[in-house]
Amino acid sequence: MKLLKTLLILCFIIGVRTSIGAQEPFYEGKTLRLIVGLSAGGGYDLYSRAIARHLGKHIPGNPTVVVENMVGAGSVLSANYLYRAAKPDGLTILNFLGGLFLQQLMGKPGIEFDSRKFEYLGVPGQDHFLIVVAKSTGIQDVKQWIASKKEITMGGVTPGGGTDDLPKVLKTTIGLPVRVVSGYKGTAEIRLAFNSGEIAGVSSAWESLKVTWAREYQSGDAVVVLQVSLKSHPELSKIPLAFDFITNDADKRLLEAVIRVHGPSVRPYVTAPGTAKSRVELLRKAFADTMEDPEFLADAKKSKLDVNPLTGVELQENVREIFNLEPALVEKLKDILK
Repeated sequence: MKLLKTLLILCFIIGVRTSIGAQEPFYEGKTLRLIVGLSAGGGYDLYSRAIARHLGKHIPGNPTVVVENMVGAGSVLSANYLYRAAKPDGLTILNFLGGLFLQQLMGKPGIEFDSRKFEYLGVPGQDHFLIVVAKSTGIQDVKQWIASKKEITMGGVTPGGGTDDLPKVLKTTIGLPVRVVSGYKGTAEIRLAFNSGEIAGVSSAWESLKVTWAREYQSGDAVVVLQVSLKSHPELSKIPLAFDFITNDADKRLLEAVIRVHGPSVRPYVTAPGTAKSRVELLRKAFADTMEDPEFLADAKKSKLDVNPLTGVELQENVREIFNLEPALVEKLKDILK
């Protein structure tokens, strides 16, 4: 009996120590990297820096959160890095172009990741894309523009981004006379090319445009002529929707599929495949709590960033739907977006 009592006491002590150890925050004293797959100064970068200023206080242990820009191939480089090189320890978060989901589906060369294996944390905002042209083009009305067949050169980052994919789909579905020049590192560089006259148009999200293109938009040098979204934005009710110019159901389904890629899933925040589920859930909760944090919301408002979030579970489901696209639609998109 004495031996049994001694063993029970030892088990109790070990159990208490284990419990105390389990309660020690993993993130305490650590640095969490938030990698942005695009250049500094653009919309993705602004969202990530705002999130980084508040995310750490919602994670037990309150880690330091630092933002790094890993530019290359329209964020493919950063996604490859997270998938192949980053440790699955929950200390690296990536924000990249959601359009890469569609590019993976279509077999784009250079993609070394499987999107379905990332761990999804959420999105801060769902983009509302627009077609914007320079005042110098004289274009004010989309219907007249299409009829005139006047080709406008638009700046793009890479296939997989809304800057590239949406104008190309519009060229096929509504006959928009555009030519996309890809290869800019990000929207900040596109803006410089636009201001210098190197290009005369851009496909940009309203959420980014009104912040990073504020001077050009407010001065009238950048003219919004078309909304490329599922429904009209309340702030842009006088601007026509691309769906208004589509004449058949097949083209409507095609455009809708691409809009969904560049809307709900366009700004994904993910961590590495294989990260412990408990750590993923912790980061998901921290992300969701940040989206409701009054200090973050005030910071976002000050920076003119729209906050219209999706949870990690909702984002994961949206990505799953992208990979359920019908083969015929995928084949047609390959021809359009190549």
